Amino acid sequence: MTERIITNAEDVAEGAAWLAVRVPQFSNLLPKIDPLPLRLKPDGFGPLVHAITGQQVSVASANAIWERLQAEGLTTGPAIAAVSQDALRELGLSRQKARYVHALAEADIDYVALRDAPTDQVLKTLIAVPGIGAWTAEVYAMFSLGRADVFAPGDLALQEGARMIFDLPARPKDKDLREMASAWAPWRSVAARIIWAYYGATKKRDGIL
Repeated sequence: MTERIITNAEDVAEGAAWLAVRVPQFSNLLPKIDPLPLRLKPDGFGPLVHAITGQQVSVASANAIWERLQAEGLTTGPAIAAVSQDALRELGLSRQKARYVHALAEADIDYVALRDAPTDQVLKTLIAVPGIGAWTAEVYAMFSLGRADVFAPGDLALQEGARMIFDLPARPKDKDLREMASAWAPWRSVAARIIWAYYGATKKRDGIL
């Protein structure tokens, strides 16, 4: 695989410098939100379960559910497969998310192989699992695999942040933001970090897990 991988703060800074030259709005913002967060996380089954818990709930709620799962030792595929969906619901997962987490356990994904797979293949593999949509797969590729050129245009914080940064008349839809972000390749993951950081500083709340 020849895709650029973000492994440290210097990689993020390199991407930010590249974007600052080409996007005046980012150049104006960077001094106010420097340093950008690295946000790298482990890969594998557990981080994907954490991402599923974060769908359509607040960061605080998702973290609380994840802590309960950790306390019960439910962070691996075999452990999840061994408990009922009702047991997962008692820990805070919705009926739908309990089903999704079970489906992920049954998918038996080769997470080590994903580390070297092309990003398109990573996203295709993950989205094939019920309950893992584009947002979850893109966030996993960004933060658990360190892919430098991934964006998550369906993220509401990115949409709202882009609206504010680029003075748009309305929050851009997924398709429109994806098209806008194409100009930020090959550092779209760093562009996302910039927008999330600005959103967090402006709204005084987290925009991503």
